[in-house]
Amino acid sequence: MSKKNKIIYWVATLFLSVGMLAGGTQQMLQIGGYNEIVTRLGYPLYMLSIIGIWKILGVLVLLLPGFPLVKEWAYAGFFFVMTGAAISHIVMKEPFVEVVPSLILLTAIIVSWYFRPASRKVAAINLS
Repeated sequence: MSKKNKIIYWVATLFLSVGMLAGGTQQMLQIGGYNEIVTRLGYPLYMLSIIGIWKILGVLVLLLPGFPLVKEWAYAGFFFVMTGAAISHIVMKEPFVEVVPSLILLTAIIVSWYFRPASRKVAAINLS
């Protein structure tokens, strides 16, 4: 892995981790305006605690060495949550400014996943 790709990976991954950790903590504790947002979007408040805990666990998995298969699941979970958030805001005809944070984190997810080092990828399995 080139030095440039390593820097891109770590910048995207740290940005993603800070965003997910901050959002996950606020969601888990149901603070920071998330109650109003989730209620406005029509979701039950208990979803905040579930999503918040999973985000925090996902950040831990991404930052710890090893566990490449679990890292794939964390990336997938982050992808589903951020696309779901963006789509929810769009469907509810909220101002585009409400969609932007989800799209920024979605971009960080894709960049981090794409530039991850080989040691953080699931090894190919030969099924033949």
